[in-house]
Amino acid sequence: MTVSLSRLESLLGYTFKDQELMILALTHRSFAGRNNERLEFLGDAILNFVAGEALFERFPLAREGQLSRLRARLVKGETLAVLARGFGLGEYLRLGSGELKSGGFRRESILADALEALIGAIYLDAGMEAAKARVTAWLTSEIESLTLVDTNKDPKTRLQEFLQSRGCELPRYEVVDIQGEPHCRVFFVECEITLLNEKSRGQGVSRRIAEQVAAAAALIALGVENGHD
Repeated sequence: MTVSLSRLESLLGYTFKDQELMILALTHRSFAGRNNERLEFLGDAILNFVAGEALFERFPLAREGQLSRLRARLVKGETLAVLARGFGLGEYLRLGSGELKSGGFRRESILADALEALIGAIYLDAGMEAAKARVTAWLTSEIESLTLVDTNKDPKTRLQEFLQSRGCELPRYEVVDIQGEPHCRVFFVECEITLLNEKSRGQGVSRRIAEQVAAAAALIALGVENGHD
């Protein structure tokens, strides 16, 4: 186990003073005993802060909403899972037998969560500067590949990417009413997501436009965008 962890530490670019923190960060909830969920919570907060600061410095003219959209891309599960696979993280995970048999060591969400847990563990092991240094190093190429053009996406896409970055279910859209004559109809749509208690609403001359308006309203309700971007 020690040899294996030493190799992983080399790939991560960080050597733990407290090996137990590292082991805990690699322990999925399906494994008996303590697991990495609390470390994941901490790592997620640190990741979002570091990514936000890096984007703030890289894009001095970007508006708040643009920065939020870029950060959602940067910290989404897909991005983190790619990084985790690059470290070969799957082979170091401690999984319960059922999760192991079902291929949990390859699952995007498990890999992304473990990487966030490692960020939290590094913070507890050596402080904020050490955690920031590792996150920055891991994300440098991703950050450098981003441009403000990446923010020119429609609200439905932005909402979907935000929810995916949080590991949430995709939004559900429903047409609740159609008014007007056939040549000038107005569609009324509701958008339901698990993070909001109330459905967001939108209307437009087509279902597609109404869904985009509802998605934009959801982004504002979530606090991701302020309605002026």
